[in-house]
Amino acid sequence: MASMDDHSVPTLYEWAGGSDAIRRLIDAFYNRVEVDELLSPFFPGGVSEEHRANVAAWWDEVFGGPDTYTREHGGYQRMLAHHRDLGITVEQRHRFASTMSLAADDAALPDDPEFRAALVGYLEWGTRLALQNSQPGAPVVEQAPVPRWGWGVAPPYQP
Repeated sequence: MASMDDHSVPTLYEWAGGSDAIRRLIDAFYNRVEVDELLSPFFPGGVSEEHRANVAAWWDEVFGGPDTYTREHGGYQRMLAHHRDLGITVEQRHRFASTMSLAADDAALPDDPEFRAALVGYLEWGTRLALQNSQPGAPVVEQAPVPRWGWGVAPPYQP
């Protein structure tokens, strides 16, 4: 098994299959969102191509791919701005996370336990921050880098 400081350990982005795989994930997710009674109200009229592309760029960067979201779209500050004052509920947060997990299956992302644990770890962390930051008047961290998510405690199993 590879160790966490081994440079041969691929990024989550690489392990997932790169930008094409991440885009499949995002499209599968938003296809589900558009017909979901709890989540679709955030996107009246559907989820635009621009939104899908921007979110895919975010996920690319978070999972260790190119820093396009930071360079071209404003980084963390822009993502924060999109979530402020949305008033996300606990139920919507949970639905977002579970829907993204299902979308990973739809998109045929790797289903090994290590990758899925890292994916769900980011979903739980990110959706809980979005929930907190979306509440009207919530104190937020105004400046931060886009997170770079890793394998956590279980790098990919490579016999």
